[in-house]
Amino acid sequence: MAYLGAAYLWVKAAHVIFVIFLMAGLFMMPRFFVYHQESAPGSDEDRKWIDREKRLLKIILNPSLVLTWIFGLMLMVEIGAWSFGWFHLKLLFVLGLSAYHGWIAGYARKLAKGQRTLTDRQLRLFNEVPGIAAAVIVIAVIVKPF
Repeated sequence: MAYLGAAYLWVKAAHVIFVIFLMAGLFMMPRFFVYHQESAPGSDEDRKWIDREKRLLKIILNPSLVLTWIFGLMLMVEIGAWSFGWFHLKLLFVLGLSAYHGWIAGYARKLAKGQRTLTDRQLRLFNEVPGIAAAVIVIAVIVKPF
């Protein structure tokens, strides 16, 4: 523990807490999309889903992503993670989840404009992405296979 000292465990706890919040939002939003697409564009129900999706992004997803990255980068520097093979795998999947977050934000904007470019089935499949990524990340960090 070089620069964080006694704060290391607090930073680690904060990182895990915000990862949990982020993952909850990443699981929720595609389900919101499935239900949202069932409403007619411009309807009262459509406007309610648009508001729900904006709030989920603004209150949970965006802050959680930023704080997860901040605390994660602090931990990365603290433990010298660049020298570990497991960290490279984790980072690859974290970057993928960050891109997935960007896709979610973009699809929410499309739905707000009345564009429904994906089927319910496709959205349900996209809902599996964060679970698969989380499994790989947890295995990389806990098992450290390389």
